[in-house]
Amino acid sequence: MERRIVVTLTDCPARIVPAGTPVTIPKDTFVTITQSLGGNYTLTWHGQMVRVDGTDAAALGLEAEKLSFPPAETDEILETQVWEALRTIYDPEIPVDLVNLGLIYSVRIDQQAHRVDIDMTLTAPGCGMGPVLVGDVEYRVAKVPNVETVKVELVFDPPWQRDMMSEEAQLATGMFY
Repeated sequence: MERRIVVTLTDCPARIVPAGTPVTIPKDTFVTITQSLGGNYTLTWHGQMVRVDGTDAAALGLEAEKLSFPPAETDEILETQVWEALRTIYDPEIPVDLVNLGLIYSVRIDQQAHRVDIDMTLTAPGCGMGPVLVGDVEYRVAKVPNVETVKVELVFDPPWQRDMMSEEAQLATGMFY
């Protein structure tokens, strides 16, 4: 288990675990990093657990994960970029991205409303990290050019099964059969 105390260099956006409620950790605040996994950081702050997206890691004095796209040539949302953003989001307990885990069921783009609707599931319906993962998806997909709104719906039909994982994810987790 990682345990490192750092001081925030700037105001730092975070989400409370497991509720996913957005908060801002003020500049010059001591926090303890308890885990870094999949490019994100889990911290303790004021006695509660919070998650900081890797793209905001510079606020912790760490190298920020880069999620950048070429300048938009039109005002359309490119589905390939949405999927690219989704592939940067990792399950907080399994070091595999949500796409390769088979958790993203559908992506629908409303070009007129500049909105992306995503249906996703969890590896288990009772997963306490569901709201945090939804927040991760909303946060990262909102960085795609021309996206103004992201709506994520957690669905459990069909139920997730390990055969929904890519072969790469099955190999990485030892679940290849």
